[in-house]
Amino acid sequence: MNALAATNRNFKLASRLLGLDSKLEKSLLIPFREIKVECTIPKDDGTLQSYIGFRVQHDNARGPMKGGIRYHPEVDPDEVNALAQLMTWKTAVANIPYGGAKGGIGCNPSELSISELERLTRVFTQKIHDLIGTHMDVPAPDMGTGPQTMAWILDEYSKFHGYSPAVVTGKPIDLGGSLGRDAATGRGVMFAAEALLNEYGKSISGQRFVIQGFGNVGSWAAQLIDEKGGKIVAVSDITGAIKNSKGLDIPSLLKHTKEHKGVKGFHGGDSFDSNSILLEDCDVLIPAALGGVINRENANEIKAKFIVEAANHPTDPDADEILKKKGVVILPDIYANSGGVTVSYFEWVQNIQGFMWDEEKVNNELKNYMNRGFKDVKDMCKTHECDLRMGAFSLGVNRVARATVLRGWEA
Repeated sequence: MNALAATNRNFKLASRLLGLDSKLEKSLLIPFREIKVECTIPKDDGTLQSYIGFRVQHDNARGPMKGGIRYHPEVDPDEVNALAQLMTWKTAVANIPYGGAKGGIGCNPSELSISELERLTRVFTQKIHDLIGTHMDVPAPDMGTGPQTMAWILDEYSKFHGYSPAVVTGKPIDLGGSLGRDAATGRGVMFAAEALLNEYGKSISGQRFVIQGFGNVGSWAAQLIDEKGGKIVAVSDITGAIKNSKGLDIPSLLKHTKEHKGVKGFHGGDSFDSNSILLEDCDVLIPAALGGVINRENANEIKAKFIVEAANHPTDPDADEILKKKGVVILPDIYANSGGVTVSYFEWVQNIQGFMWDEEKVNNELKNYMNRGFKDVKDMCKTHECDLRMGAFSLGVNRVARATVLRGWEA
């Protein structure tokens, strides 16, 4: 089942739990707007090249739409629709005043020079500048984009609308980016894991963790869990996988990955087939890479007691059912990885106020939001006698449905 089908399925299950009528359900599911534009730029060699840019704006009942812009050669419209919808429910679960969006450009950023990427980003911004904005739709970085991309969008947008730092988040600090944003998703994963373990009378300290994906989110989660006394027994990335039953030396591993562009060759553990990382013996499994990695083929062999979804849609519905029967507790992505968008919200707030926070305030506020979010999800689980995934989805869908009805938008 692809990401869009799985997201629609979870939405419909949550809608049934909440008893929404079919008209309201339909209006919540249909995207507010889908934008597709042609972006033609001169390449460095003087030739012209066209790329397709897009933006799916899903819902704005609770506030401006929010979501990443990705640069990737295989941009899938279904996946982008799913991720835009997922952002709508995620921002509602986090209880921040946003809706959901997603977008990007079909290109391979590794094949473009910096000047070509800048020209492409500026042309894309010129095409959509009147459809995004501080109180309309606030983009952020995603796969293949970063702070520099956001800086170009900010500059190009400001040519049309005046200096508007709050039009994008994930900016460089020098242009109004927030302290703590880089670590935010990984830190949120750590707070989420801590809240879940506390619910079962446990703490991070002494628990064995396996992390699939050692990019920004996975490496920050590993570092922060390690600092809390958790034992990281295995990690993997695209270069390979490393394990050590006594616990990996995370500071040394972080240094190694920075120098060697991956975990491969790290001497503080044994290398093994990264395809079996999800099946390693542990207390907490954190999939922090791709979607759909936990499926009906491998779900029965997973040994973890808890799964904290740091990636988007890492567990497909078939695996959900298998793991539920095994008694595995899954903390769903729309809550577990919401730390990033929460600190993006803090960045937006700081930009609007023109008053920047120190990093301690950012991290303390993030902890408050993650802890409050977990309590809200648990309360929905008790009300509807459901698991954490349905608790989170019904919480998000209910908040958006209520805002839609209050604004008089129901069909």
